[in-house]
Amino acid sequence: MKKLLAFLCTLTIGLSCCGTVRLGALPAEGALPAPPSVSAEAAILVNASDGTVYFEKNADHPMGPASTTKLMTALVAAEQTDPSKTVTVAPEAVGIEGSSIYLIAEEKLTMRELLYALLLSSANDAAIAIAIEVAGSTEEFVRQMNVRAAELGLHSTQFCNPHGLYDEAHYTTARELSVIASAVLKHPLLREIVSTYKTTISHNGKPDKRLLVNHNKLLRTYEGAIGMKTGFTKKTGRTLVSAAEQNGLELIAVTLNAPDDWRDHTAMLDHGFACYEVVTLADAGSFFYHLPVSGGEKEQITLTNTEPLTLTLRKDHGEIAYRVETKTRFELAPVRSAKELGQVTVFCDGRSVTCPLVSTHGVDAKAPAKKGFFERILTFFTVE
Repeated sequence: MKKLLAFLCTLTIGLSCCGTVRLGALPAEGALPAPPSVSAEAAILVNASDGTVYFEKNADHPMGPASTTKLMTALVAAEQTDPSKTVTVAPEAVGIEGSSIYLIAEEKLTMRELLYALLLSSANDAAIAIAIEVAGSTEEFVRQMNVRAAELGLHSTQFCNPHGLYDEAHYTTARELSVIASAVLKHPLLREIVSTYKTTISHNGKPDKRLLVNHNKLLRTYEGAIGMKTGFTKKTGRTLVSAAEQNGLELIAVTLNAPDDWRDHTAMLDHGFACYEVVTLADAGSFFYHLPVSGGEKEQITLTNTEPLTLTLRKDHGEIAYRVETKTRFELAPVRSAKELGQVTVFCDGRSVTCPLVSTHGVDAKAPAKKGFFERILTFFTVE
């Protein structure tokens, strides 16, 4: 397909500033699978890079997130604090209800260690220690969590604490939790942490004395799993955010109140990878378009794409079309190399990707023609 696309672009040389050629859909190997049936009260499956929804169920229904709350706790902390910073555990962080790594008042850990405890062991005491360190108090930190939620465009999310213990005023939706998860995946340190299966951190000044094991068993059972966050309270039920990547496609799955969440996530991720793929239409520098040049040593200049042209599409997608737009119908020489002169856009099934087109080489202005014998004689006798 890449070769065909480049060839068809070459055929449109100099015809117009924009042209469109349609390419047939790729043949599908049988019908694609139907959407999965899930136990979750609310669920969603999205493309991690752009948020495109591939499956949903009650995705906008506000519900308790339980410990998946800690994804936002980690995001706020990681964005505001140096991970190497030493944190002295506040007394208020000791003896918190629920999951814990049994912090000791006044013991010292790095923010990085506390984030690992937060996301692997789901430690509620680590959540409080982080909140007090970052914002001075749990209340101020929760305010910052809600501000960050608003910045992400979330309208059905409200946090009352940094750990996710049940509160009827503490809620989000599957859709909005997927937005938070996407932001976490884009943060290099947090992506590293959630994808870690096992590590050790210090205990009261002694290094490597606390063993942390990730609660997300998909890291061991699902191909390409990145991990994310588990959660549970009696009132919210089981909550889970997971992510996985296969063949360049990265997916995020979210379930709220899901009795069979591991099966739900396996089914949702399987559905996404079975039905969608990243289609590379042209690698960087492999799409070519030729633009006429006036007054140059060459009559045209070659333009190429500076970035790969890729779209994530259903495997039974429709026709693919492209359009080239140039800033002018022709360029006046001289033209320098690597000059941006237009763009190419590829369309399919309501989706599109646009990439700049730059000149692959320069074109010098044509040298003045030498005068003939009689022109030189005439010039000699011409009186100015």
